[in-house]
Amino acid sequence: MTLVQMQPRSANTNPVHRTVDDAMEAAGPQVYDDMTVEVALAVMAGARAGHLLVCDEDGLCTGLVTQGRLAAIRDSAAYTDRVRLRDVLGDRGPVASPATTMAEAEHAMRYRRLDALPVVDDQGSALGVLALAR
Repeated sequence: MTLVQMQPRSANTNPVHRTVDDAMEAAGPQVYDDMTVEVALAVMAGARAGHLLVCDEDGLCTGLVTQGRLAAIRDSAAYTDRVRLRDVLGDRGPVASPATTMAEAEHAMRYRRLDALPVVDDQGSALGVLALAR
């Protein structure tokens, strides 16, 4: 896996000092944590997105869900159409700040086996997503 650079950056950017801000892509679709899994899957399909950023009632990013994870939840024996995103997110998921170095972010993503990592500002609002390419 390698990190994807979605936005063009200056050729003068030193690769040793690259930060998440240099490689993150736009935040993409954001939904509230009270949305059901079924509706979230429909939003993902409509947006042609592989993930959704999940926000709490204050609009702060609480995590990220992928299509694969939601499909697995929907296909589980315990699934009902009342399961909400907040029920499957658990604790606030891992996030990165724009100042996090690419090396730190890549290490964290590999260690936690994440394909995407939300990037948030100091207040917790989503700024973008750092994604791994396969």
